[in-house]
Amino acid sequence: MLNLKKNLALLSLLLASAVPAFAQQVIKLSTTTSTDNSGLLQYLLPAFEAKTHTKVNVISVGTGKALELAKNGDVDVTLVHARPSEDKFVAAGHGVDRRDVMYNDFIIVGPASDPAGIKGSRDVIAAMKKIADSKVKFISRGDNSGTDQMEKRYWKQVGEKPQGTAYVSAGLGMGEVLNMAAELQAYTLTDRATYGAYRAKTGLMIAVEGDPKMFNPYGIIAVNPAKYKDINYKGAMQLIEWITSEEGQKKIAGFKVDGQQLFFPSAKAIR
Repeated sequence: MLNLKKNLALLSLLLASAVPAFAQQVIKLSTTTSTDNSGLLQYLLPAFEAKTHTKVNVISVGTGKALELAKNGDVDVTLVHARPSEDKFVAAGHGVDRRDVMYNDFIIVGPASDPAGIKGSRDVIAAMKKIADSKVKFISRGDNSGTDQMEKRYWKQVGEKPQGTAYVSAGLGMGEVLNMAAELQAYTLTDRATYGAYRAKTGLMIAVEGDPKMFNPYGIIAVNPAKYKDINYKGAMQLIEWITSEEGQKKIAGFKVDGQQLFFPSAKAIR
């Protein structure tokens, strides 16, 4: 009996000492809602996690908030789509090793009745001026996301935006804004990927697409390990290397909704 107890105690000690060796590495990722709402991350990350024996904890918010989380050291890596803000983030020393990942485009969507008469336009500025002049509702993300930042730049070029109740600043994610636009029979600016995932449930139509101004690139950035000693820089670089590798880029190209490719890999273009 004594030997049995000793053997059990020894076995418990061996198991306890083995746990850290098999503990799963956690990588914290902040990212824009479009990569989450579209279903892209649910499609991509399991392949990375299985290959690297890691777990990626995703915080899905607007680009502005995603960069703020990274700036504060609350995540290890960030995947966003607002190049001017990304460049400022890196220049300020908050991030390192930025790389292009993929791109798609912005589109304006709205009700099938098209009250502003903009359907088929390929000029985003002219179309948004017509929206403002027609006094129909426009739903803005209003959350400092990449989409919101781009929308604000468009209105600045227009010289005005819808007034009063015609302009709704929602402060919500893209999926929620698309649902709101459908409910209120309003227009909104969206990335094509999230629209693709919500098209059937909202019934919104594409009104404006194809303007070069609506190009929408995505970048991935590691949080600067020199600023925060607890940052998992190794894990961040594992994710960056994989998502910009041939394997990761092929996975991105293979992601489709209703047979339509929603993101286009771009990593090779920036090496």
